[in-house]
Amino acid sequence: MPTDASARFRLVVVAEALRLFAEKGYEATSVDEIAEAAGISRRTFFRQFRAKEDVVFADHEILLSQAADFLAGEHDDPWDAVREAAVLIFDGFSNWRDITQRRYGVVHEVPALRDREIVTIFRYERLFTDYLRRSLPDEPDLVLVQFAATVTATHNYLLRRMARDGSRTTTRELRDVLGSIGHGWRTASDDNMVVAVFPRDMSSRRVAELVQRKLDAQ
Repeated sequence: MPTDASARFRLVVVAEALRLFAEKGYEATSVDEIAEAAGISRRTFFRQFRAKEDVVFADHEILLSQAADFLAGEHDDPWDAVREAAVLIFDGFSNWRDITQRRYGVVHEVPALRDREIVTIFRYERLFTDYLRRSLPDEPDLVLVQFAATVTATHNYLLRRMARDGSRTTTRELRDVLGSIGHGWRTASDDNMVVAVFPRDMSSRRVAELVQRKLDAQ
């Protein structure tokens, strides 16, 4: 849970807003009703949020900020840092499971919110990609983009499953899945031998697939 008082306050408002959206519908719920349910004034609401739409994704803003702060620290392995940032984000949503599940239902009923969700998800991917570009300037850009996109997509798949089906994926399970995501591989060969170098965390199944593909191409 966030330790910042402002973040905790925003989550209270988010929880009440999503409860009202689920009960009454997004369009039928007014800012005044949200403010009353959260025990704040209309003016206080607009000091924290520009519009109703911002309330729906306020927890995303909190987690994006936390992930950015995490990546701004010192890390021995940038690839692992991105994985851990994804785990941090997932852990936040898991702690706020009620909010996550209610938003899933609300967003899928309102096209404008679905569009906003797509933009918000891309911000995680861009955060990861920009970090990798700064940390690994000599790596091919396509490798960095693919890795960031894969980590983001894996995280989002498990998050949607949790929100939609109530799946209880743990952060340890998420780490295991993310650990199987490789970030590039190289092979060298002559007529009788193939020498391959893979990331340590690449799964044995993926290694076998890539070696077989290389052999088939000979």
